[in-house]
Amino acid sequence: MALVLVCGQPCSGKSTAAECLRRALEAQHPSSCCNVRIIDEPSLHLDRNQSYADMPSEKNLRGVLRSEVDRSVSKDSIIIVDSLNSIKGYRYELWCLARAAGIRYCVLYCDAEESYCKAWNIARQEQGEPAYSDKIVDDLVRRFEKPERRNRWDSPLFELKPAEEQIQESSSAILEAVSFLTRKIDSKSRDVHILQPTIATQNVRTSDTNSLYELDRATQDVMNALIDSQAQGYGGLVNSTVLGEGLPNINIRRAVGLPELRRLRRTFVKLTGQSSLSGPPPPIDAQSAKRMFVDYLNRELGAT
Repeated sequence: MALVLVCGQPCSGKSTAAECLRRALEAQHPSSCCNVRIIDEPSLHLDRNQSYADMPSEKNLRGVLRSEVDRSVSKDSIIIVDSLNSIKGYRYELWCLARAAGIRYCVLYCDAEESYCKAWNIARQEQGEPAYSDKIVDDLVRRFEKPERRNRWDSPLFELKPAEEQIQESSSAILEAVSFLTRKIDSKSRDVHILQPTIATQNVRTSDTNSLYELDRATQDVMNALIDSQAQGYGGLVNSTVLGEGLPNINIRRAVGLPELRRLRRTFVKLTGQSSLSGPPPPIDAQSAKRMFVDYLNRELGAT
C-alpha cells in the first residue's frame, strides 16, 4: 500500500520516528489487514560503522537495502525504510520502486542540527549503545543532502523537529503521515496521490527470459514442421499439417514459402511481446506457445 522513507542525519531520531509511525499505523488499523514492516540495517544484520566505513561498503549497503525494499513492496503492506536515505539520487531510486509497484509514497524527515546529532551520538557511546564513530558521523553529516518538497521523490514531505519536541505517536508529522497513508481515495482526496507505474519503471518479470526463449523455440518447431510437411508433398498443396497430441492442425489453402513463414513468425513474436507489457506475460511452456502460433497461422493463411 505504501513506501515510507525515514530520512535524516545520523542520530537524528530516525529509528524512534519509524517505530512511532509503525505503532500509530497499527493502532489506526488494529486488524491484520495492514501489514507494517520496518527495514533497517540491524534487521539485515548490517553493522552501521562497517557499512559506512568507505564508499564501496556504503554502496553495498544501499544495494542490499534497495533489493530488500524491491522484494517487499506490495499493495497489501506498508514498508518503512529506516536508514539515512541521505542521497537524493538514492531516494529517487526508491521512489521509482514505489511507482513501479503502484503504491503511495512519502518521506518522513527528522530535521535536526549537527550539534544535536553529535551530542546524541556521544550519549549513546557513553551508555554502551550502538553508535557511530566520530569520523563516520562527520563524513555522513558533510555529505547529507536535505530533502526538498519540490522534488517528486521527496514529496509529500513530513518534517519532525527532534530538538524542539519529543518524537512520539502524537507528533503532528506522524499524524499527518498516518492520515496520508491510510486515507481512502475518493473524489475529495486531492492531496493523496498513488504513483502509477510506467513501462520505464516497471520491474521486469522474472519469467520474461524463459518465456521468450520458449516462444522462440516453439514457433521455430511449428515452422519446421510445416516446411517438412510441404516438402513431403513434393510441391503439391498440403491442406493439413499434424503437429501432435494436444495441438491443433495447421490448415492452409496454399503453399507458403520460407520467407513468408519467417515474416509471420517475426510478427507473431513481436505482437506477443508487446501485449505482455500491459497484460499477462507470454506463455512459458512450449505447448501453449505452439497452440497460439498455430492459431495465428490459421487465421493469417487459412482463408487465403
